[in-house]
Amino acid sequence: MFKEFKEFAVKGNVVDMAVGIIIGAAFGTVVKSLVDDVIMPPIGMLLGHVDFSSLFVVLREGKILGPYATPGIAKAAGAVTINYGLFINTIISLLIVSFAVFLLVQQINRLKREAPPPAPNTKECPFCLSAIPIQASRCPHCTATLEAPGA
Repeated sequence: MFKEFKEFAVKGNVVDMAVGIIIGAAFGTVVKSLVDDVIMPPIGMLLGHVDFSSLFVVLREGKILGPYATPGIAKAAGAVTINYGLFINTIISLLIVSFAVFLLVQQINRLKREAPPPAPNTKECPFCLSAIPIQASRCPHCTATLEAPGA
């Protein structure tokens, strides 16, 4: 069983998948920073200085009574909250990651597209079934007269 697991673990596609997961996690961290630190502050400013990460609803007060300035303070006080602002940030992150993956797959598919096959440069003699140049009007093997090209 250990031998089978070792063979499975060192297969190329398993290693490729592990590398993809590691790179994806790092990419996710970068996108999270992009959303939290670059995209959301200007959007919050345009909407009246709203900090989306601090938007939440208190379902139950904690040991220390509110109001709470941030979800972190509410959590530390033992309050139960719905952090919809953080959820909005996460949705925006998902959209950015999804779009980036779409662009990546689109480029990979563009590279994978096969060129159309070249036009044939030979044809088959209907009499001796030999391959002959497409422009030939007489078969070099059986000397039969062929239909003129383009006729």
